[in-house]
Amino acid sequence: MNIKEQMMDPLLEAGLVETRRHFFSRTAGGIGTAALASLVNPELFAERNDSPAEAGRSMPGLPHFAPKAKRVIYLFMSGAPSQLDMWDYKPKMKEYYNKDLPDSIRNGQRITTMTSGQKRFPVAPSIFKFNRHGSNGAWVSELLPHTAKMVDDLAVIKTVNTEAINHDPAITYIQTGSQLPGRPSAGAWMSYGLGSMNENLPAFMVLHSTVNGGFGGQALYSRLWGAGFLSNRHQGVSLRSAGDPVLYLSNPAGMSDTMRRKMLDELGRLNRERFAAVGDPEIQARISQYEMAYRMQTSVPELTDISGESKATLDMYGPEVKKPGTFAANCLLARRLAERGVRFTQIFIRQWDQHGNLPKDIRRQCGIVDKPSWALVQDLKQRGMLDDTLVVWGGEFGRTIYCQGGLSNKNYGRDHHPRCYTKWMAGAGIKGGIVYGETDDFSYNVTDKPVHIHDLNATILNQFGVDHKRLTYRHQGRDFRLTDVHGKVVTDILS
Repeated sequence: MNIKEQMMDPLLEAGLVETRRHFFSRTAGGIGTAALASLVNPELFAERNDSPAEAGRSMPGLPHFAPKAKRVIYLFMSGAPSQLDMWDYKPKMKEYYNKDLPDSIRNGQRITTMTSGQKRFPVAPSIFKFNRHGSNGAWVSELLPHTAKMVDDLAVIKTVNTEAINHDPAITYIQTGSQLPGRPSAGAWMSYGLGSMNENLPAFMVLHSTVNGGFGGQALYSRLWGAGFLSNRHQGVSLRSAGDPVLYLSNPAGMSDTMRRKMLDELGRLNRERFAAVGDPEIQARISQYEMAYRMQTSVPELTDISGESKATLDMYGPEVKKPGTFAANCLLARRLAERGVRFTQIFIRQWDQHGNLPKDIRRQCGIVDKPSWALVQDLKQRGMLDDTLVVWGGEFGRTIYCQGGLSNKNYGRDHHPRCYTKWMAGAGIKGGIVYGETDDFSYNVTDKPVHIHDLNATILNQFGVDHKRLTYRHQGRDFRLTDVHGKVVTDILS
């Protein structure tokens, strides 16, 4: 009896389903919950929209045009670092110390509930010194001595803006193009459109940096690296700093590699039979995910073993580089992932939400990220990888010039500010040594060359040879994209 005849027999079909169910229940604690994101089948690396709704339609071949970038490393400062204390130098504000923010500057713009009840909005000038650096004399705070040394490699964008005013919708917005949960993340879009460059590692990986001292910072939810309505094979795989680098990657107790191989072979046979009967492409994706998990048992330990790195390299990243999970260690791992062809690597670090005691807290945070961020760019540069690796640094919004809470000449806090803030980009066709855009004297409003977060994402995709308007997925009767219905490429920062 062939498989089609079996599927016509309800008793035999029920038996097959039960066999598969029993198999999955026995393996759920091993690879069944790995939730890995990439496919191993080479012809599936660059996916096309093959949903039933898309029958008869095909996406244009990708990339749409010659790319400058092969991979991106996104350093995400969760909690919103203060542009006023790091990048956006406003010397005139010293004259406004403890004076109220002029109504003409705020112009009725909304503020958070955390400061809306304040009787006044006193101006808090930055206490940190700024100096000019690089060939074009970019202003950089004393908080970033290492980053200041490489401003000629950076495009510093001072006019990034967003509509979101609170952390969770703002981070969701910049990561997915929507303030509402449910959309694919940028890394998932990249995996969907361009696929993987390594059969042994996912296209999209996420590193979480440990936070020590101070408060824990804003929560980071898995939807920020999720696949939304795309196949779950495109979601980011989170690399852990303790235990298994990826959950459930190791063999369960009592299971040898040989046993696991036999188990996967049998599981693959059952899934292929089911695919032959029903034709569900997700079944093939499931097979590929299990195989990826098997190969990652070898590739991931090799990735995380930094014993072969030179002393000079380790010293460049700083003393924390040998502590798994630190920002320094994650920056080094990001370079190693880039070397191995991972398309999208995202490093998250929290604790930038400084509503009070900002001078002390931001000095600590900058001390954590400054040298490793610089080292990452230099490491890529000296290996010849910066030319095709895009590095992005920044958070979800900026900080207000006015103080939240008590103000003194040594201490202050700042509220959320979506109207303008600073990010930088480097590598992969980005002009170095430029400062793009301008804000008013209060770093409150953009006065020249605004860059919306949709524009930022459009520019990132552009460097990969992707037209952000053409990378779409039809869902519930609508063509979705990372930039929603907005966005334009910031061509002025491109070489």
